[in-house]
Amino acid sequence: MALDKELEGIFVVSLEHAVAAPYCGMLLADAGARVIKVERPEGDFARGYDKGAEGQSAIFAWLNRGKEALCMNLKNAKDFAVLQEMIVRADILLSNLAPGAMDRLGLNGAVLRQKTPGLITCRISGYGESGPGAQKKAYDFLVQAETGICAVTGSPEAPARVGISVTDISTGLTAFSAILRALIQRGRTGQGVDLSISMFDVMSDWMNMPLLAHRYMGGAPDRMGLKHSFIAPYGAFVCADDQQVLLAIQSDREFFIFCDQVLGRPELAKNPKFADNPARYTNREELDAIVTQCFSQFSANSVAERLDAAGIANATLNSVADLSAHPCLKNSVASFGSAEITMAALPVSSEPVAVKIVPMLDEHGDAIRQEFAPQQSKVNQDEL
Repeated sequence: MALDKELEGIFVVSLEHAVAAPYCGMLLADAGARVIKVERPEGDFARGYDKGAEGQSAIFAWLNRGKEALCMNLKNAKDFAVLQEMIVRADILLSNLAPGAMDRLGLNGAVLRQKTPGLITCRISGYGESGPGAQKKAYDFLVQAETGICAVTGSPEAPARVGISVTDISTGLTAFSAILRALIQRGRTGQGVDLSISMFDVMSDWMNMPLLAHRYMGGAPDRMGLKHSFIAPYGAFVCADDQQVLLAIQSDREFFIFCDQVLGRPELAKNPKFADNPARYTNREELDAIVTQCFSQFSANSVAERLDAAGIANATLNSVADLSAHPCLKNSVASFGSAEITMAALPVSSEPVAVKIVPMLDEHGDAIRQEFAPQQSKVNQDEL
């Protein structure tokens, strides 16, 4: 049995833009929830990230498939009344607006649950809703820098950002998992909760390995490029055809097999310099030179075959173009206006997997406004 619209019947109102909250909303929509994306009148600025999909943004499509779109001016009384009616009927209110914006709008969870006791609110912020960073604007790269990710990423000569929006994506995933936990709790108690997800907190958690090294192991790891900060041999090695093969040795047993079956030098595993991982890491340069000398005699394909035969984990250093043609890649299709966009599929998705529709700007505006017109307005319309 597969997952099949497991969140069907759940209604999500999402005041969102950019990446973090939209990614969370997309996951909720994929699970079968109804997600209404509320955008500013000119639309989510992510619609302008690129024009690669026949004039539409391919990145926006990735983040917003399966949703309904509604443009609103929340300073307009009529628009705000519609939003309030939506929230009264909602299960989840998701947002990643500017610091303090939800409170200025009066969209406080405790107040909202007076009418809707089961409402789950999830606010995504940069540095938390209280404390010294509460009013500080935050974007993915900036939080990477603030949490020290850039300090452990890159080459020894220069720090670097992670090449994808790792802060936004991980925060969206954290919000998604927190919402699922809140739904389970609501099933027991009948009560909603307020969730506050800070991008800084998410990245700080992900930084625990170097943070613990700093606090308890004598210092944070150095930037190592394509080598591991704690394990050897573990990294990229150049082969005879100038291609690089990455390998990973995780145990002393694996190292013995590697020395015996790949390097053809079983005695290395008994050398005190390489007897365990701390010793191998201390003598990394000498060990790396031995591995490089061996690999320099063979093509990358030959080295990969030898490693596979020995059961040693390895990978080739692929480009994005290589990923696009990779035999392991599973794709899904999203329809955005007249464009059909092929992208990597979600690793877990509701079945059956169908073409997801990406909403055009305010595509569902009229229908949603009619559906959620305040009750008094509906009475007046009926009288007409």
